[in-house]
Amino acid sequence: MAEELDDIELYEHLRLTVDDGQEAVRIDKYMSEHVQHASRNRIQKAADAGFVHVNGEAVKSSYKVRPGDVITLMLDRPHYDTTIEPEDIPLDVVYEDDALMVVNKPAGLVVHPGVGNFHGTLVNAIAWHLRALPTYDPNDPSVGLVHRIDKDTSGLLVVAKTPEAKTELGAQFFNHDTHRTYQALVWGNFVEDAGRIEGNIGRDPRDRQRMAVFPPASETGKSAVTHYRVLERYGYTTLVECRLETGRTHQIRAHMKHIGHPLFADERYGGMEILRGERTASYKAYVQNCFRLCPRQALHARTLGFVHPVTREQMDFTTALPSDMAALLDKWRMRLSTTTTK
Repeated sequence: MAEELDDIELYEHLRLTVDDGQEAVRIDKYMSEHVQHASRNRIQKAADAGFVHVNGEAVKSSYKVRPGDVITLMLDRPHYDTTIEPEDIPLDVVYEDDALMVVNKPAGLVVHPGVGNFHGTLVNAIAWHLRALPTYDPNDPSVGLVHRIDKDTSGLLVVAKTPEAKTELGAQFFNHDTHRTYQALVWGNFVEDAGRIEGNIGRDPRDRQRMAVFPPASETGKSAVTHYRVLERYGYTTLVECRLETGRTHQIRAHMKHIGHPLFADERYGGMEILRGERTASYKAYVQNCFRLCPRQALHARTLGFVHPVTREQMDFTTALPSDMAALLDKWRMRLSTTTTK
C-alpha cells in the first residue's frame, strides 16, 4: 500500500515532535500515548498503509522513535474543516453580563466539536447566542468555555466573553479557587457518611476511552482529589454529593469506580450492569426500567462558584436536577418506601 501512495496527494493531519529525553519506543506505542482518541491498533493500520511519517519518510509501526523526530500523520484526504459556525441550538442561560455567562448544559450535548461531532455542540450554540457580539469570535481560543463536562453529564459551565475574563477565570480553575459540586447516584451503600478519594488519573492502558486511577505517589497520571458526602441512601444505590479539588477528565466517574461505587448507568465504567441487589426477576426488571428512565451516567454539575473577573464579587449558582435524574431518584425513593413499610 505504501508504494501506491507515491501518486496520491497526502495531507498533514497531525504533527508531533519527540521530546529530547524520550527513550526508544515503538512509534505505535508512542503515538497511542500522545494522541487523544487514537488506539494502538488504528495507528498500526495507518502505518501499514504508509500514512505515518517520520522526518518526511513513511515508517512501519515497529519504528522506534528518537529524540527530535518529527512525526506526521499524512492522509489521502484534506483535514476536516473544524471552523466553529453558529448553530441555532436551544441554550439554557442561567446568568449573563458583559464579561461572562453561565449555562446549564443538558445531558447528551457534546461540549466542543471533535471526532464524530463537528456540529451540534454546545460551542456552536454559544456562537449562535453571541452572534451579534462583534468582539466574540468562537474560533478564538482566548474566549469561550473555561472548563468542560462530559457529553452525558448535565450541569453548569461558565463562558468567558473577553480574553481578560477567560484569563482570570482560567487562573481560578487552575489554582482550585472555584467551588464546584456534583450530585451522583452510585451503586452500593457506604459505611461512612463522607470521605476523600485521592489517586492520580490517567488513560487506562487497556482501554484508551477510559481513565484509570493510579497511586498518588506514582508518576503515572495527574493528581486528583474528590471529596464526597452521602445525601440519601436507597439500599442498593446512594445519592452522593462530590466536591472536586481538581478537575481531571472523568474524575468522579473514575474515582467512584476505584472505590467500588461506579455511577449508576455509567456504561463506560461498568455502571450499566446490576451491581447490587436481589436475584429476583422483578428486581432485575425494576433496574432495567431505571436504566431506561436515565440511560446515561447519573451525574449532574449542580453548583458553580467563582469570583467575578471584573467586579470581584463572589458568584454562586445552583441548578435543579434534570428531569431524567429527578425521576430516577424518585423511583428509588418509592422503592425504598414500599420495602420499608412491608
